[in-house]
Amino acid sequence: MAPDAQPFDLCIIGAGPGGFAGAMRAVDAGRRVCLIEADEIGGTGVKWGALASKTMWELAKDYAVAAKRDRGYRCIDLQVDYQAVRDTVITAVKEKQDQLLSQLATFAEGRWKGPGGITYLQGRGSLSGTDRVTVALKTGGHKEIRADNILIVTGSKPRQFAHIAVDRQRIFDSDSILDLKHFPPRLMIIGAGITGCEYATIFSNFGQTRVYLVDHQEQVIPYEDTDVSAFVSRNLEKKGVTIFHSARLRDIVQQPQHLEVALDFADGHTTMVEVDAVLISIGRDPNTRGLNLAAAGITPDNAGFLDCDADGRVRQHIYAAGDVTHRPALVNMAVMESRHAVKHMFHLPTRPLSFPNMSTVMFFHPAVAAVGLSEKGCQQRGLAYRVATYANALLPRAIAMRATKGFVKIIVSDDDTQKILGMRAAGPQVSSTIMSIALLIDQDKNALDVVGAMFPHPTMSEVIQECLRLLVGKSLFKPEAFPDLLTIRRWQPRTGYTGVPVEPF
Repeated sequence: MAPDAQPFDLCIIGAGPGGFAGAMRAVDAGRRVCLIEADEIGGTGVKWGALASKTMWELAKDYAVAAKRDRGYRCIDLQVDYQAVRDTVITAVKEKQDQLLSQLATFAEGRWKGPGGITYLQGRGSLSGTDRVTVALKTGGHKEIRADNILIVTGSKPRQFAHIAVDRQRIFDSDSILDLKHFPPRLMIIGAGITGCEYATIFSNFGQTRVYLVDHQEQVIPYEDTDVSAFVSRNLEKKGVTIFHSARLRDIVQQPQHLEVALDFADGHTTMVEVDAVLISIGRDPNTRGLNLAAAGITPDNAGFLDCDADGRVRQHIYAAGDVTHRPALVNMAVMESRHAVKHMFHLPTRPLSFPNMSTVMFFHPAVAAVGLSEKGCQQRGLAYRVATYANALLPRAIAMRATKGFVKIIVSDDDTQKILGMRAAGPQVSSTIMSIALLIDQDKNALDVVGAMFPHPTMSEVIQECLRLLVGKSLFKPEAFPDLLTIRRWQPRTGYTGVPVEPF
């Protein structure tokens, strides 16, 4: 051991949500932890990712509601300034960062009187062996540490085009969009995945920017059912977003006063579009370069991801969690993976890390949530199913909120049990209501188990009960009276669909 190599029970490289969660779980177990962060505490999950973008989404949603003219009131002098919005977002980010730093200070070695503790180092960590980490400190110099266990939670960075540079002046990615000085009159977003659609929602809600969304496939959110994708597209277009389907970016030509974007379409033609700014949102790549993984005998795959076993172990006592693994790049996933890895390395009681019914929320206008199997998923597995769709327009709470745009779609098995297989929902509060179905799926419940429950009134959760009642023929409102708002049909592997075709509401 080098003379200055400080010993720890665990070294965590990366202090994003996953790294922080892993550090605290290790302290719970009375272990000494070294937590290393190359950038800002909280990582992308706080500074550029979930917290920042969702704060901006909330502000945009509030602005869109204030701008409405159908609620009995009217804002006479409604104004918005991008820098003021940005300042509010940064304030929210700083609040969370201060919370994280406060807890690290509370549990810092030398101050914390209990077992274990955390040493927080700001710098860039890299492996120098299977139990060694070298830290290039932000303040200058290097620090060598030794750890019985190492957890790599270095997150990811926005994917780039090889021939187009993100200059943070007129061409941005999701980690630099807050560098904008003002609302651009015309913004093109390259990539119609969740992040691209979320930013299209944000900028269109503020009403200051003409938004173009480039989708290289035939529909946005292509892995979702066609009706859900069509619902998202339709609502973006209603907000003024122009969507280019089956298009790919060829080039961006910088002119003194604008950008000229060349888009190549699947049918062979090319379109030139003049804009003021471009946001590139084509996915993310793992942050594994610069970790000197070879020093520990670790080789990432061609895309830079680390192969782990079911417990997150990469090799010997080296673990990985979050965006550097092959699991979905989500904050909650990184947190759960890190906590599980720490429990496994210290031989604490664990359960298998499995999320077959992981719920997802997409912050569009309105928000969309998903859990369990989709219709596409059932058909790929050859599972016979029944599906009912219930529009929010019939729900008292949605009517009271003047927010009737949206629906709930629930899929159950096409047999006597009617086991709940999945749900897709759009509208207010779906980020909360989705968990009720997630729990029911985890508990292997069926439609009849739920229809007799007492749901609070008036709430958005009642639409779940009514949709399940629709599946068992006991709904309050009937498809015969509201064919445009209520649908139910069946799918069998041999015969396909029977029933009323589903259209997006």
